[in-house]
Amino acid sequence: MRPNRRAVISGLVAAPWVLRFGAARAASASLFPLGVASGDPSSDGMVLWTRLALDPLAADGQGGMAGAVPVRWEVAEDEAFNRIAVSGETIAESARAHSVHVETAGLRPGRPYWYRFAAQGQRSPVGLTRTAPAPAAHADRLRLAIASCSNWERGYFSAYRHMAEERPDLTLFLGDYIYEYSLGRDRSAEVVRPYGLEEATTLAGYRNRYALHRTDPDLQALHAAAPCLAVWDDHEVHDDYSGVWSKTPGVTPDAFQARRAAAYQAFFEAMPVRRSGLSSRLYRRARWGRLAELHMLDGRQHRSRQPCPDPETGGKGQVIADALCPDRLDPSRTFLGFDQERWLYDGLGQGDARWTILGQNLVMAGLRFGDGGPDTPYWTDTWDGFPAARARLTEALATLRPRNPVVFSGDYHSFWANEVKRDPADPSSATVAAEFVGSSITSGGPPHDAIMGFMRHNPQIRFFEGRVRGYMTADLTPDRMAVAYRAVSDVRDPATTVSTLAAWVVEDGRPAVLAA
Repeated sequence: MRPNRRAVISGLVAAPWVLRFGAARAASASLFPLGVASGDPSSDGMVLWTRLALDPLAADGQGGMAGAVPVRWEVAEDEAFNRIAVSGETIAESARAHSVHVETAGLRPGRPYWYRFAAQGQRSPVGLTRTAPAPAAHADRLRLAIASCSNWERGYFSAYRHMAEERPDLTLFLGDYIYEYSLGRDRSAEVVRPYGLEEATTLAGYRNRYALHRTDPDLQALHAAAPCLAVWDDHEVHDDYSGVWSKTPGVTPDAFQARRAAAYQAFFEAMPVRRSGLSSRLYRRARWGRLAELHMLDGRQHRSRQPCPDPETGGKGQVIADALCPDRLDPSRTFLGFDQERWLYDGLGQGDARWTILGQNLVMAGLRFGDGGPDTPYWTDTWDGFPAARARLTEALATLRPRNPVVFSGDYHSFWANEVKRDPADPSSATVAAEFVGSSITSGGPPHDAIMGFMRHNPQIRFFEGRVRGYMTADLTPDRMAVAYRAVSDVRDPATTVSTLAAWVVEDGRPAVLAA
């Protein structure tokens, strides 16, 4: 075949740029095996990410790298990089495991851009990203893809490939992007592909969990297809932790905070978030013109201890009868932390977007494992363990009246469609928000039949399905939001197919969850 003339010329022009920082390495020693990503888009820029690694799972967490490495980056208006919009140089440092975070600015609002990196004679894959519309622009559409709970051992990340093929404008990651533990020998039958790593408790351990996930081609494809907004849940640190408290017996808050700090550092190194996140503040806002404002919440770092901790389990306390747990109703307890609560209520009161989105980690509408009486058990790791804090939020939604509040949640490895009530203890009270909960990418689901048995006590839950894995999509226009629950056929099959399990609509001015 005759070579493409434009490709040849482009390659010749690009060669000096690629080779500027030294001799090219052998093709087998790739510097970019973890792909590229972008995130936190604004109307004039976004964060661009990559991480240099010759040996991504090196035991010391440094990816086989040493010393500072200069890295060149480019953002272009076209996929062929004929029209460079912005470019520059940065340094990949050992202190941050040679991760690269570039915060771009000066781009035009509401349009796609392509980006890439180069170092030591090698060029990264190309990623597609986009800027948000200008804050006052009347955007006519936003397409979201929404994911949570991707356990490497439980299956293949084929759902991520299908998400990429849906061509979202923005991806929301709502927690449990990695899992800190591995299934033991007694559960080996459940393992599709082993982590092959010890439980992450150190910075190197957490770095290698992220590195392993980023070697997955389907996850790389999703990150290269669209920018993202990411928050965490518990498995980025430790199962069911709450604030500075571990569920492990005998672990003091001081000891646990050292582990938590390592986990947070690895998260901020591995995800395309802005530098302000390096102070470990994760909650933030993003705006999509006048169409949508997204409040991304941190439901782990700032909250109070799990209610009524069991001294034998170190405070795990997952399901506790209300009558036996005075902590649960204590108004001094907080789920988001009081600073984040004030920040959220300020934003809800001042917002002027058509859609108000809360992206967060845990089911908000609630689930009664009984008839709602004084002995009804609740799963207290969720908002059900902090009903006073939830009541403050639902009252804020009712009184501040932000336009079209919709909650997107993860964690429970199942699909839900809920109506969040002004008084969650009274299912007949007014609906203040719609809530959509996505299933897991791979993680195993809850006991479907058992939970279905409680549905007669939970009229605020319009739909529940715990037997399938998958993700959500949401199409926003000024008049309506259309949400689809996308289910994969088999997480054990890397070529799994996807289909729509259920579809929902929220209409402008009406918080009810309607079947499409």
